[in-house]
Amino acid sequence: MRDSVFIIAEAGVNHNGNIEIAKKLVDAASISGVDAIKFQSFNAENLVTKEAEQAEYQSENMNKNMSQFEMLKALELSYNEHLELLKYCKEKGIMFLSSAFDLENIDLLNKLGINIFKVPSGEVENVPYLRKIASTGKQIILSTGMCNLHDIEFALGILREEGALDVIVLHCNTDYPTKMQEVNLKAMNTIGKTFGVKVGYSDHTQGIEVAIAAVALGAKVIEKHFTLDKTMEGPDHKASLEPGDLKAMVIAIRNIEKALGDGIKKLTPSEKKNMKVARKSLMCNKDIKIGEMFTAENLIAKRPGTGLSPKHWDDIVGKKANKNYSKDEMINLW
Repeated sequence: MRDSVFIIAEAGVNHNGNIEIAKKLVDAASISGVDAIKFQSFNAENLVTKEAEQAEYQSENMNKNMSQFEMLKALELSYNEHLELLKYCKEKGIMFLSSAFDLENIDLLNKLGINIFKVPSGEVENVPYLRKIASTGKQIILSTGMCNLHDIEFALGILREEGALDVIVLHCNTDYPTKMQEVNLKAMNTIGKTFGVKVGYSDHTQGIEVAIAAVALGAKVIEKHFTLDKTMEGPDHKASLEPGDLKAMVIAIRNIEKALGDGIKKLTPSEKKNMKVARKSLMCNKDIKIGEMFTAENLIAKRPGTGLSPKHWDDIVGKKANKNYSKDEMINLW
């Protein structure tokens, strides 16, 4: 993973089960400049019972009479479709990622050679799942929606027991879209300080400002849902960015990275050029004769800053003039 902020465009299930839409999502993500595009890998039979209801945010964007199983079954990607998308991502120069939601699909992604495994928020208490993810030996990104610190401690404990040491933890809220008053972005750094881990943010708010703020606060990973069209039918389209906004988010994040700098307070090259124009020099506020004492009344600090700095004010006041000075003439005693 790159040293700069790692940006994941979360396509999720916004392909609507159509491989051609999935490829168009890859195209849009590649153009936006993100580092990776992430899909979701699951078998509905292993993920949910046939009677389970949809989440509220899902039913708002789907057929309300459809069960969660029926919805997810229509959104599965086959093994061959995974292969096709992996190949297509390589052609487009973007990393292919996917979240596995069951043990079988952890094996599938590992077989595909995925180097980063993403643990969805719903799996933080799933002991066999966490153990299997850790056993891959790959880098892990752990989402923590619906979690408190004890939940995160539990998940990290399982992962670390199984030898997973390279874990990045994402603060997250799993409401789609997340209300601003429920983001609690400062919790991201609480997680980092508590567990000594790199942190990031999985963003489900509308707009791009919270993801940008997370970068300013130190996020090393940003994940954001995106779609080709927010009006498409599907569980996550409404809370996703469209391609133009995704690109704007990436540009803003890269600018914030540049603006954060190295933390050392120093003059920049451009500032050095401005010093003589913006700073001031010690000058005479009126004509001063040789031997006359410099006082607060006959001295003044004025631009340009090419002479004696006014930081020497206390050193000059009380001394005698070494020559005749005219008004606005720079003081020079050395």
